[in-house]
Amino acid sequence: MRKIIHIDMDAFFASVEQRDDKSLQGKPIAVGSSGKRGVISTASYEARKYGIRSAMPSQIAIKKCPELIFVPPRYDVYKSVSNQIRQIFLEYTDLVEPLSLDEAYLDVTTNFKNIPFAIDVAKEIKDRIFQTTQLTASAGVSINKFLAKIASDYNKPNGLFIIGPKKAEKFVESLPIEKFFGIGEKTAIKMHQMNIFTGKDLKERSEEFLITNFGKSGKTYFLNARAIDNRAVVSNRQRKSLGVEWTFTEDVSSLLQVENELIAICEELANRIAKSKFKGRTISLKLKLEDFSILTRSKTLPNDIEEFSVLVESSKEMLNQIELKQKIRLIGVSVKASESVGEVYEVDRQMMIPFEEDRG
Repeated sequence: MRKIIHIDMDAFFASVEQRDDKSLQGKPIAVGSSGKRGVISTASYEARKYGIRSAMPSQIAIKKCPELIFVPPRYDVYKSVSNQIRQIFLEYTDLVEPLSLDEAYLDVTTNFKNIPFAIDVAKEIKDRIFQTTQLTASAGVSINKFLAKIASDYNKPNGLFIIGPKKAEKFVESLPIEKFFGIGEKTAIKMHQMNIFTGKDLKERSEEFLITNFGKSGKTYFLNARAIDNRAVVSNRQRKSLGVEWTFTEDVSSLLQVENELIAICEELANRIAKSKFKGRTISLKLKLEDFSILTRSKTLPNDIEEFSVLVESSKEMLNQIELKQKIRLIGVSVKASESVGEVYEVDRQMMIPFEEDRG
């Protein structure tokens, strides 16, 4: 039986900004741009009390909280802090699977410090993170990745929650299906129409029924409803793609303006490819139109894409193949590896150990 910890930093980007600028502490802040097309990257807990959340358009956030303070993102700082946290994880186990700059799975079935209880490993890691970075993290401890991730969301911020093996299945039965990782708003609505509201309701449906109605995800839902998740913590995840997206301040129809922006995007992407030593041969162009529909084009080249000129030439070629009938809201370029966790940077103009319940 695996012992898995999911660590999730609390409002990571916003917390870093409040740590580094004492005048922001205790105030509603948002990392992002306040511009017309700005989007919230992360909101502080003070801002979340107003209903502000990640990915919310900035103009809507301002209406909810007129005193909201916007702070421009500092991705290099966030990456640096994330690396500090990663090094702490590696003091306990080499089975660390980062999901983003601010969260990761750890398999502590065995650990380098021979700490006998998984919950004590989580407590110590949380303490070490705070001592090193002055930031808080929430931790979920359970028998698999599915449950550990759900557990980390309880008692936030600075929370610690355990779902032990004896209580796992009953816990899932009482869980609203909206809390299941991987079930989004549209899927939840569809399930509600089928009278599936909780894990118990989901458990009563056959595997065949779930696969018929939800495709491959149906198999996962069937297992998760029984508190089963056989995925291992994978420490050598490879990046699948690398890309850059820019949102225009105003929808544009001028092809010349789009091409000028495309050149700047390709320059940024070429720098990131060189810095990360990423290897990929498939280049994709993404356009989000004024009605929010998305157009994509892809092209696979015979050799790895490394040169800025290759990015520009290929992107322009794909752009010219598209017959534009609407203005463009967003443009993006990405490079995909043949086999390998996607990472897209949006550049806004304006990251057998027993459980406590078994101590008995």
